[in-house]
Amino acid sequence: MIERLLIFSLLASFIIAVLVSPVFIPFLRRLKFGQSIRDEGPKSHQKKSGTPTMGGLIIILAIIIGTVAIALKYDEISMEIWLLLFVTIGYGLIGFLDDFIKVVKKRNLGLTSKQKLLGQVFIAILVYFGLRTIGFDTAIHVPGTDFSFDLGIGYVVLLFIMLVGASNAVNLTDGLDGLVAGTAAIAFGAFAILAAAAYMYDVAIFSVSVVGAVLGFLVFNAHPAKVFMGDTGSLALGGALAAVAIMTKLELLLVVIGGVFVIETLSVIIQVASFKTTGNRVFKMSPLHHHYELSGWTEWRVVATFWTVGLICAALGIYLEVWL
Repeated sequence: MIERLLIFSLLASFIIAVLVSPVFIPFLRRLKFGQSIRDEGPKSHQKKSGTPTMGGLIIILAIIIGTVAIALKYDEISMEIWLLLFVTIGYGLIGFLDDFIKVVKKRNLGLTSKQKLLGQVFIAILVYFGLRTIGFDTAIHVPGTDFSFDLGIGYVVLLFIMLVGASNAVNLTDGLDGLVAGTAAIAFGAFAILAAAAYMYDVAIFSVSVVGAVLGFLVFNAHPAKVFMGDTGSLALGGALAAVAIMTKLELLLVVIGGVFVIETLSVIIQVASFKTTGNRVFKMSPLHHHYELSGWTEWRVVATFWTVGLICAALGIYLEVWL
């Protein structure tokens, strides 16, 4: 029964994304909601200027319908699903405001970093109080061991770090056609497997809905992209990924399964730290995917390589939790 529902959830969100995109993309073009490319980025990206952005709205819509429709058929919508949808929509709204400002002002900078952070932290606070209403466990399990420890009130700090960190990490990774869509599908797929194995079927339904939504979006986002997800999509997916890790009590595995996002973020931190302390750059450009682009790799080769790394990270995460 549940296996069929999971498949239906994936297919529903996939079909919705595929059907909505051909209607929504021309609509974005008519509104002139085109992407502004930053001048300091790779010169090859300038030809992408004007490509419709805010495609994350398609992903969010597909996730909501795919999750709610199947969850209602399975049982009732649990508090866990409401919180997962709240995080997805909330972080998506922050991204939408950022994208909207960029489009209206015709620049590549939208909300300030402080404004984004304020919104992200506010949503994290609401999620924390939501978790308290369901008596959420604040213990942390160490993957591959029987060891766990209770953070108590300190769990709220971890919650903030995970939600804010993951949303920004996925946002940083969103720089090449299909890169985030593919890596997100892999990461959510891994968490869907682990959630189902732990009989957390509501979280599994949400996770496979995300997989279906981003794969449907990938049909139009693969190189050469006809639409970008924008911050609307990347912030929503990052927040949702952290929320799934929290709901499944696999907080530490987020670092493993989301390894690509962690690597991309570390490349930015290393680059900035190196330049500020020594005046030298470690990479030709950060995030890391731009370094490989400037090293002569084709965009497709970079994306395919990062997808492969994402698969390895996902497999390692599942191995640590299930087989060790």
